[in-house]
Amino acid sequence: MTRLIFIVAILVVCLGGVVARTSAQVNVTQKNNNLSRDGLYIDPAFTAQNAANLARDLNFDGTIVGNVHAQPLYIEGGPNGPMIIAVTASNNIYALNASTGAVIWSRTNIGPAVTSGLPCGNINPAGTIGTPVVDLASRSLFFDALIAGSPIKHFIFSLNVDTGATNAGWPVDLNVTASYNGIPFVSLAQENRGALALVNGIVYMTYSGYAGDCGNYHGWVVGVDINNPSNVHGWATTALGGGIWGHSGVASDGTNMFVITGNTFNTGGNWMGGEAIIRLQAGPFWSGMPTDYWAPTNWFSLDNGDTDLGGVSAMLIDVPGANPSQLVLATGKDSNAYLLNRNNLGGITAPVAQLSVGFTIGQSSATYRTAQGTYFVFRASNQVKAYKITATSPPTIVSAWSVTQNGQGSPWVTTTDGTNNAIVWVVGAQGDGQLHGYDGDTGAVIYPGADVMTGTRKWNSGMVARGSIYVANDNRVYAFRVPGGTPTPTPTPTPSTATAIVADFNDDGQPDFVVQNPSTHQTVIAYLNNNVVIGAAFGPTLPANWGLRGVADFNLDTHPDYALFNSNTAQTAIAYLSGPTVIGAVFGPTLPGGWELVATADFNGDADPDYVIYNRNTHQTIIGYMNNNVVVGAAFGPTLPAAWSLIGVADFNRDSQSDYALFNLATGQTAIGYLSGPTVVGAAWGPTVPSGWQLVAVADFNGDGSPDYVLYNASMRQTAIWYLNNNIFLNAAFGPSLPAGWSLVGP
Repeated sequence: MTRLIFIVAILVVCLGGVVARTSAQVNVTQKNNNLSRDGLYIDPAFTAQNAANLARDLNFDGTIVGNVHAQPLYIEGGPNGPMIIAVTASNNIYALNASTGAVIWSRTNIGPAVTSGLPCGNINPAGTIGTPVVDLASRSLFFDALIAGSPIKHFIFSLNVDTGATNAGWPVDLNVTASYNGIPFVSLAQENRGALALVNGIVYMTYSGYAGDCGNYHGWVVGVDINNPSNVHGWATTALGGGIWGHSGVASDGTNMFVITGNTFNTGGNWMGGEAIIRLQAGPFWSGMPTDYWAPTNWFSLDNGDTDLGGVSAMLIDVPGANPSQLVLATGKDSNAYLLNRNNLGGITAPVAQLSVGFTIGQSSATYRTAQGTYFVFRASNQVKAYKITATSPPTIVSAWSVTQNGQGSPWVTTTDGTNNAIVWVVGAQGDGQLHGYDGDTGAVIYPGADVMTGTRKWNSGMVARGSIYVANDNRVYAFRVPGGTPTPTPTPTPSTATAIVADFNDDGQPDFVVQNPSTHQTVIAYLNNNVVIGAAFGPTLPANWGLRGVADFNLDTHPDYALFNSNTAQTAIAYLSGPTVIGAVFGPTLPGGWELVATADFNGDADPDYVIYNRNTHQTIIGYMNNNVVVGAAFGPTLPAAWSLIGVADFNRDSQSDYALFNLATGQTAIGYLSGPTVVGAAWGPTVPSGWQLVAVADFNGDGSPDYVLYNASMRQTAIWYLNNNIFLNAAFGPSLPAGWSLVGP
């Protein structure tokens, strides 16, 4: 497939001093919240004042059965409202109501956990240990389960996250399917502690040995194609040993996977994959080149001392102003923190930076950025310790703060907007059993701890969603709320907000794509001829917290302009463009509370684009008639059915009136609402979108006068075009695949 090549200098638009903010956290689909494994949660409810008044929700039930070694997850958009996913070492899988803690569904028949027959180990029972991962597009939950039998086997399961039913084609038997260069995967020797990761349609699992280093184990990474589970690949250390012990499992930049291995055996001094950061490509595939691994020069000494580099998983950290700025962190049993250039690891050599920071086996780390710098934080014995990474060339590691605390939990971090009000949270696991919160810049106590939890286990971390903290311990999930922090029940699936922007930017009569980078807020215009990319240019960078909601010619200069919306302030703005270049900007109207800008089109035939605004609570739409950026009138439009979202506006029945293109994320169904002005005059079902794909835009791609559908698969970053005649499907073609970090839909 054609891939976009970005070659033009960056253009930045500044809209009247807009304050940079980031959207609040909603779904928590994986360990430490993000593929970077940063452990950062953005939730405006977690101000210092609110955090100081955090309280355990005593009405939250949360009863489960079994020991817990995995982080809970939080998922919205299902038929039973927001839910907590928790798994136990007894191979019990639960979906709990996020408000009440009552069981929505449970699976206690996955298979018996292993209670005997392992050559060594310190986890009993041994069943589901690693944190699962959820694919929101297909509503699928993936996890590893060790199941007793003859022989003992690791299976990878996929369940429907809304019902708990096993998806077709699963589970995957790793004894049968996984191997690497003649090395078979033998479940009896391998333990899964690491969290699962989902990267571009492949779910990755990591494996170590068992405590005691018994048996002929290897460090393993196994990848399973979620759309074709018979497609299984693996990578393993050549030497025996080299386990991947870290609880966060795989870290990823969206393209490459990073893992850290432990000590190996019987190498004769020849490095064979142990004591190293390994960078893997999709599959997993390892090139073996020095760019794709790093080991300290004393790796053999670490081997001989059982001093694993890989006690903690890799964590990816970006430090603006540093050189290199894209880093990967390792904290090992040798008490050192190491920073490497994750784009060129360098082989067996000195790291970019190194500092002795204290004993750090087993825990997950977290990283965050404030106005005072970029930090990482971790548990070191009975201390929580934070360090800064300097924005220098090269970067260095310097001590920031430390506090003494009784317990061994792993930290996570909340901020209200990505940088402000940073609070480090950690449980005194197997210690005081309490939740504690510390100021991210100083270590000062924000939340002193209360409500001793039972069944806490070292290395575990909690997670954050909707003003709440959830901690999963043996036999119970606990919920803590800030004032007003309770999940909003959603009895019907939450409508998708994933919309793409399509318009003709180069005046060739063909619709083009606006491609966005959610991390940098950069836009790129990909010039298309039907579904083929014929060129690309950088468009403006959007200020943080502003989203691109529509493209239309607002100043009537024949060039499409950007219509922007600030979800925090409800302010609208127009960025006037000439091609990809910003030539001016102006604020538009501020919308009433609860309303947001979702689309633009000319509804009253005056050649000026109008606003479609939407109320997510009432599902009502309004058409705001505009003259450039001034509101000249408004009319109520149709109310959308619950679970449906407005994806695009186009004339489907060729009556010279704009119509609504609607999409139901839960069912994949599309529909067209025919309008006359703001009035619905008819409706028709459109084609159903395949699982994993979303309807994200509408435009006429084949020049037949009928709008077509643009589909997007976020896990693969693949685009597709469905050619339609009104609502009738004619045929389809793949569009361009997008590079890592870029998306067809905005944040």
